[in-house]
Amino acid sequence: MQNLAQIFFVMWRETVEAMLVVGILHAWLSHNPQGKGGIKYLWLGVFAGLFSALLLGLGIEALSAVLSDEGQEYFQSALQLAAAALIVQMVFWMRRHARNLKREMEHSLGQRTQQQNWWGVASLAAIAVAREGSETVVFLSSLVTGSNSLASPAFWMALGLGVLVAGATFYALQLGGKLISWRVFFKTTETLLLLLACSMLISGVERLIGIQTLPTLVNQVWDSSALLDDGSIFGGIVSAFTGYRARPSLMILLVFCAYWVGVQWNSRRSR
Repeated sequence: MQNLAQIFFVMWRETVEAMLVVGILHAWLSHNPQGKGGIKYLWLGVFAGLFSALLLGLGIEALSAVLSDEGQEYFQSALQLAAAALIVQMVFWMRRHARNLKREMEHSLGQRTQQQNWWGVASLAAIAVAREGSETVVFLSSLVTGSNSLASPAFWMALGLGVLVAGATFYALQLGGKLISWRVFFKTTETLLLLLACSMLISGVERLIGIQTLPTLVNQVWDSSALLDDGSIFGGIVSAFTGYRARPSLMILLVFCAYWVGVQWNSRRSR
């Protein structure tokens, strides 16, 4: 259940971001007399970006299928650590570029439109969508295990619900702040993404501890299960989205603290 909530959240947030990028490109082309000829190339680029993300997903699935049990553990650990790093990178990238994203993309479109470079429009859309799609594939691949495998109906329901809610969210955001503003959306989901990245980092480190690649240092620093047990339903959801552990080892505690120190340092640096 916890992984399904993570899958839904990742799909929802990434789909809204992809819709934002495609929406900016489409709005500029459709409202510019010189740009209307590029709309079909825009959609060609969108499909090319989605196809490249699909190929990445198939490649990850194929590689996972040929690995041994121990290799699977290493591979899943690497995916979780990579997903955590990508989330943090994405948050700080959006923090730096969100304010000027629309202007930068419209400037690039203007240059390509003046040159009648419609394949350039397609490549711009393909790169933008492939970036979002590839990040989503890595995130989801790190979460697809056991009952949440690709064959699970629950997995596809979580994906579909994420896309549907993303469409409704994008529509609400397009109303110009009457229901919710872009600023509130990005600030709220940015916090949730940083918490989720911490959870993925902790899960990846736990896998490495489980296969004895990393030491625990101290097996159990404290036991807070009486206050919040991460084995309960609510505690499991908190654990899945924050990296909380009721009985953390010293290694887990050090990684948790180092992560948030790094996030705070980058936050101050980006401001």
